Amino acid sequence: MKILSRIYIALIVLFLYAPIAVMVVFSFNSSSSVWVLEGFSTRWYEGLGNDTAMLNALKHTVIVAVLSAIISTVLGTAAAVGINAIRRKFSKKIIMSVTQIPMMNADIVTGISLMLLFIFFGKLIGLNESLGFGTVLIAHITFNLPYVILSVMPRLQQTDSHLAEAALDLGCPPLKAFFKVILPSISTGIITGFIMAFTLSLDDFVISYFTCGHYQTLPIVIFNMTKKSVKPDTYALSTLIFISVFVLMVLYNVLQTKSEKKHAS
Repeated sequence: MKILSRIYIALIVLFLYAPIAVMVVFSFNSSSSVWVLEGFSTRWYEGLGNDTAMLNALKHTVIVAVLSAIISTVLGTAAAVGINAIRRKFSKKIIMSVTQIPMMNADIVTGISLMLLFIFFGKLIGLNESLGFGTVLIAHITFNLPYVILSVMPRLQQTDSHLAEAALDLGCPPLKAFFKVILPSISTGIITGFIMAFTLSLDDFVISYFTCGHYQTLPIVIFNMTKKSVKPDTYALSTLIFISVFVLMVLYNVLQTKSEKKHAS
């Protein structure tokens, strides 16, 4: 049974990561062929610096991902603190259920509804171009917020409420008590929420597609390439992004494990 279970797990891992492995291998192919390996070369990595359109799209993606992750982390942490402070369990459950709707909602529904909302307000205030950087950023913050809240909430619930009360009794102002006592105890949840928000924003396509206007992110540029042909330097860039996201997810799991051990002890 152990052998069969290991074979089963190996097949699942192979099924999940075989496409990525093929992409990584062909990113080092000396030719532009997608089915014949003609030799090892780093030409596609070296050529990334000359692809202005790709680099601009990458810059747009990173800017939106960083800003949306920072803003959603601040807003999500504040929202989690507010929700945790609600005494009525029924009210708290309703708010948490409403918070999780964007996570369960289909991306295409979220994207279309946000697009219509932005166009409506754009026309209302007389804008010639309703969609752009601002709308993409707001859209990314919208779908990132629930993930940040769900990352911070468990840490708040595990934090001893008497710590903040003790700080207040010792003459510490409420705001200072939060930054000195509460914030350090939930810092792991905040960091993991930030990492989650960043990675989700980095590879979002559907919602960005409906709200971007002329401000195109990397997933949209790559999608437009598929209508003609995908250039091999795309494999190189995708490999670099995969490695970056993989490192972030390892960091996310390490921080989460350390936090669980800390609270368990």
